[in-house]
Amino acid sequence: MSENRNMTPAMFIGVQGEGIISFGSGQPDLPPPKEVYGILPEYDGFRYGLIQGQENLRDALVKQYPLSTADSFVITNGASEALDLALRAISLGERKNGGGKPRCLLCRPYYYSYLPLVEYAGLEPVFTELREGRIVYEDFERKIKDCRVVLINSPSNPTGRVEAIETLKEIEKITEKLGVYVLSDEVYKDLIYIRKNYLIKGPHVVTINSFSKTFAMTGLRVGYLWSLDKELVRKVIEMKSHTSMNTSIIAQEMAYTATTVPKRYVEEQLRIWKSRRDMIYKGMVELGLDLWKPEGAFYVFPRIDNPRDFVWDMFHDYKVITYLGEWFGAPDRVRFSYALDVDKIEEGIHRVKKYLKTRRR
Repeated sequence: MSENRNMTPAMFIGVQGEGIISFGSGQPDLPPPKEVYGILPEYDGFRYGLIQGQENLRDALVKQYPLSTADSFVITNGASEALDLALRAISLGERKNGGGKPRCLLCRPYYYSYLPLVEYAGLEPVFTELREGRIVYEDFERKIKDCRVVLINSPSNPTGRVEAIETLKEIEKITEKLGVYVLSDEVYKDLIYIRKNYLIKGPHVVTINSFSKTFAMTGLRVGYLWSLDKELVRKVIEMKSHTSMNTSIIAQEMAYTATTVPKRYVEEQLRIWKSRRDMIYKGMVELGLDLWKPEGAFYVFPRIDNPRDFVWDMFHDYKVITYLGEWFGAPDRVRFSYALDVDKIEEGIHRVKKYLKTRRR
């Protein structure tokens, strides 16, 4: 189909309408903690805030990261800005030192914004192919030697897979030995079904995180980066002071309030996500689709024949939004987010079944 050749995520982000079921954007449909709204009637902080982020929020985050101080964090406009600033700070530092174009190792499939952000930063992408959604350490070890930074994501968007702790420890060792920066995107760290999150450690580790997924606060755009590399943190703050300046301070205050809610809020969210995971995974297996069972986040990534036609036809003929796997570096797959209620998941799977039945006939 010629008309579907220019599909991009922008076609679907925020699209709503009568009868539309969106398995597209990874936006939690569950409510944020009610406590975050409690600050609004009395809040009166509308002046510029600190570029690095408000002190009370950074102090609260210190409790989650060993060996940290408030100066180990920069509060950003979502995780996306944290990634962008970190990549550009690393790239700029390398180019100022007179080296060639620095390389960044990406694990493929990857989140669809990674490749553009790497390229915007002036880095050359290098790829290590995942096997069943996980890093193959032998290939990783071979390719990391020529790179200045590696970007990893566990739990993964789009695969929903969680890296083995043994692999993460090997990555810690080799990157510290080589002096390679590690950007660890952990925005789904609280949405793991099989174990607790493992925080990667090392002198050049930068952890990227967000309040969007754990606390369903996507539109407030509060993310952060954490690193014990003081020079990198300094570069990020300097760069941010000339770009976005401070992150919204009212959103930061709401994020701070989210850090004070009881743990049962996150535990209940996780129970709901796991139940939905089981539902959509079972439904897709019954449709005969080939996919990995997610271990975290809220995505499934089945293999689909003629995925471009599938995504186009499902949207225009069946009012179902899905995302092309090629945007994530996997052209034979399609990503489904199960961040929607069970009735819509059931109806969406029913429509996929109707489409597949018609096409197979």
